[in-house]
Amino acid sequence: MKSHQTAQTMKPATAAKKLGVYLPATPAEFQEGVVSRTELTELQENPPQWLQELRLNGPHPRPVVASRLGVSIAGLARGGVTDALTTTEIEALRDEMPSWLEKERATQAEVRKEAARIKKRDAERAAKAERGQEQD
Repeated sequence: MKSHQTAQTMKPATAAKKLGVYLPATPAEFQEGVVSRTELTELQENPPQWLQELRLNGPHPRPVVASRLGVSIAGLARGGVTDALTTTEIEALRDEMPSWLEKERATQAEVRKEAARIKKRDAERAAKAERGQEQD
């Protein structure tokens, strides 16, 4: 007995997240339908004009805004940024460099530095443990 494979689909919110775009800014037909994995792949490989425009000018979802500003999503919230921003608004914030953004960038740099230190430490421990096992 052979089962029929159905195409995997996802909600528009999931597809928008995977595409890195702000769902309310997408066309109505995208928001109201479902997206198959094949359609998602097609959108990623051959983005239509609306997708190219959203990626270029926004509005961008918070993870994209945070990434472009070099801060965490929590840092955005601490800075009072809770809405999607356009590329122009992101650039204006970068140019303006308010004190909260400077502080959050410094915090993010420390977090990355600590993560790198821990990763290096763990790799050294793993290598040391590996050498110890070889001697047995």
